[in-house]
Amino acid sequence: MSRLKRWIRGFSPRQIALSLTAVLCLCLFLAVTLWCNHKIEDLADQQAALRWDREGGAAQVSCFFTRDVEVDDFQIMSFEKQLESALTEAAVVLENPNARLFVDAYSAQGKITVTSSQSTLDAAAVGIGGDFFFFHPVKLVNGSYFSGNDLMQDFVILDEEAAWQLFGSSDIQGMSVMIGGVPHYVAGVIEREKGRFAEAAGLKNTVVYVSKESLEEYGQSEGIGCYEVAAPNPVKGFVAKELKEKFGLKEDEMLVVENSSRYSLEAMIPVALDFGTRSMQNAALHLPYWENIARGYEDVKAVVLLFQFILLLIPGIILFAAGIIKWKNRKYTLKDIWMILMDKKDRALEKARAEKNKWEHF
Repeated sequence: MSRLKRWIRGFSPRQIALSLTAVLCLCLFLAVTLWCNHKIEDLADQQAALRWDREGGAAQVSCFFTRDVEVDDFQIMSFEKQLESALTEAAVVLENPNARLFVDAYSAQGKITVTSSQSTLDAAAVGIGGDFFFFHPVKLVNGSYFSGNDLMQDFVILDEEAAWQLFGSSDIQGMSVMIGGVPHYVAGVIEREKGRFAEAAGLKNTVVYVSKESLEEYGQSEGIGCYEVAAPNPVKGFVAKELKEKFGLKEDEMLVVENSSRYSLEAMIPVALDFGTRSMQNAALHLPYWENIARGYEDVKAVVLLFQFILLLIPGIILFAAGIIKWKNRKYTLKDIWMILMDKKDRALEKARAEKNKWEHF
């Protein structure tokens, strides 16, 4: 302990204060980084690539269409065939030859009226196609998900508030509701995502999940507004490039987002530079709630990136200044350093010669 005290006494109060400042900045940097990474990892809608390939060899890409573009099932099927062909040409090999090369989904936003024997609910709706809940694993209270690929398209998923309003209970799996006068069966009940971002993004009120066909036929659909795919990524940007070039739309008719790398340092620098103007969309996009939440966290990450830079800059300046002061107060010259280096070099050469002579005499 006495040695530690003597060592500390060797520093001036100013040096101690600057050292503590540097340590505090590094601790804050670590805390902010861990907090932000935890928040990003909690965004289940952005983790489909890792769910598809735990080794990190896949990419998740989303495409959002402008309101004046009409996308139909045939256009999606055409792109699926082109993507499969492109992945095959890129020599993508799967461990299981019978497994699918990729997984995809599409969705439409709109409104729908759901009626039970007790009540009627007018709610925002998401009409799904493909493996929507693979990309958006909303938290189930009970029941299960359904797929847009199911033969029967008469399922519905409600949140807890809607379940209580319609049935007075959340344990309603398998019970039926009427949508457009046609029976639909409750596949599951979910817990609605909460939080400031979620509410601002459109989850302040109930969102009902039905098949795209049910939304188009019995509700008010805005048309397919989002297509998502998770697929092997043989080279960086491969899947995003295929989507931009082969979906059959012009660049100004869609917004392509590579979800699996959207929070990387490379992707966040442009977001930070465009902070304040990036939310100004000239295109007539109606982004779904999950994309609005993701964009909100992009802004958070951009602010965190600025703090991280400052928190690293302060210790850097302190160390740089300490180095300059140490250099100015040095008791040696560059010539001394040169002589020391030359002396070490000569000793190393002598040692090498001695080792060589020893082995030669042996």
